[in-house]
Amino acid sequence: MSILSKDFLWGGAIAANQSEGAYNKDGKGLSLVDLLPAGRERTEPLFNPAKGLNKNFTFYPSHESIDFYHHYEEDIKLFAEMGFKALRLSISWPRIFPNGDESEPNEKGLAFYDKVFKTLEYYNIEPIVTINHFDTPYYLAKNYGGWYNRKTVDFFVNYATVLFKRFSKYVKYWITHNEINMILHIPYIGGGLIIKDTDNKNQIMYQAAHHQLIASSLVTKIAKEINTSNQIGCMLAAGEVYPNTPHPDDVMAALSKNREQYIFIDIQARGEYPNYSKRMFEDLGVNIHKEVGDDEILKQYPVDYISFSYYSSRLESGDESINSNKSAGNAFASLKNPHLEASNWGWQIDPVGLRITMNQIYDRYQKPLFIVENGLGEIDEVDRDGNIHDSYRIKYLSEHINQMIEAVKDGVQLIGYTSWGCIDIVSAGSGEMKKRYGFIYVDRDNEGNGTLKRIRKDSFYWYKKVIQTNGDSLTY
Repeated sequence: MSILSKDFLWGGAIAANQSEGAYNKDGKGLSLVDLLPAGRERTEPLFNPAKGLNKNFTFYPSHESIDFYHHYEEDIKLFAEMGFKALRLSISWPRIFPNGDESEPNEKGLAFYDKVFKTLEYYNIEPIVTINHFDTPYYLAKNYGGWYNRKTVDFFVNYATVLFKRFSKYVKYWITHNEINMILHIPYIGGGLIIKDTDNKNQIMYQAAHHQLIASSLVTKIAKEINTSNQIGCMLAAGEVYPNTPHPDDVMAALSKNREQYIFIDIQARGEYPNYSKRMFEDLGVNIHKEVGDDEILKQYPVDYISFSYYSSRLESGDESINSNKSAGNAFASLKNPHLEASNWGWQIDPVGLRITMNQIYDRYQKPLFIVENGLGEIDEVDRDGNIHDSYRIKYLSEHINQMIEAVKDGVQLIGYTSWGCIDIVSAGSGEMKKRYGFIYVDRDNEGNGTLKRIRKDSFYWYKKVIQTNGDSLTY
């Protein structure tokens, strides 16, 4: 008999800015990602938000992506064929409010999500909706300074209120901000922040994060007023940071890095800034400006559950000369762990790290957890018969789900598991299509060529059996 509850939410996850395409259709405004080009591994300068499009780049992958906007019925039907109980997706903020500061929403944008939610309802798939998934309207970044401007809180509250009123009949589980701690690592995408070299970068990032935290609490309040069954979650880009050695300096360095990733979730879950934040901010030269009532807002409206992404653990030293050897397999730089293998993109593969991370988060907050991203980005090849044999992905997912189940045995309360990129989507980190996560292959390459044909991979059938058996069958 499965250790997981019978109503465990198995499924997959996608994001609007990486899947929908139709970037200028039906009144949609520009998002931050719409102005990020492909080929970011090149040596040319990246898109400069302050100056405009870099003319060395001609292809912007989010503009068409995998065209979920026009293929959502086909894709959701495939998810249902796998047996999905849930689909995590995001709503594109600039599809609802093109500039972000309008008073009234774009009806055509709302109508699109009406159709998506009705299709999910038809197949009995529970939507898990992220309100802001790296999708702040570009207009707010350019004209207001993004989340550094307190006015963005009001714009977000207006946007979220429209969503709650329109879609609460379909949606129970909401996530306010995707991977809120990523504002410290990718501030343009995470917070719409355009930071000059002369700026106090830490001050801008942490102040912007404070505004996101206030906005999260305010919309939690509104969500409950609109529908008491609404469940509001926060989201963390998680992965336990291990000390490089047992040396106390390494242990302290790892503790500090873990606090850096947990600080915003500490606030969203516990309702106040943690004790260690005072010294952290002093050391960073940060002074958070709070308006009257901010502390009360945070305290009164904490989140209901903790959602998180997990891809790998990290390794930290207290010796900066050793830390100079870090490599960035993801947005997080890490020392190489000699006990772990790595993916083609340098992500260190650590299934046991998922169990450790789950236990640490649950011990810290004692709130239900929800794994809303986990997966392996790899290069998939279509063979002569039109099949995709992705045994490496099956192995990765099997080992991680097994450790997830072990964490549940440890006593962790878990709502569900939605693997990242359940259908191939544009990579957020590199703008590529060849870095694929999905159970479903999409015929689209890095230059935007292809038919967009959907093809079931071997992992499609494997995951279908995992769901059918509620995690009892993980054989690969």
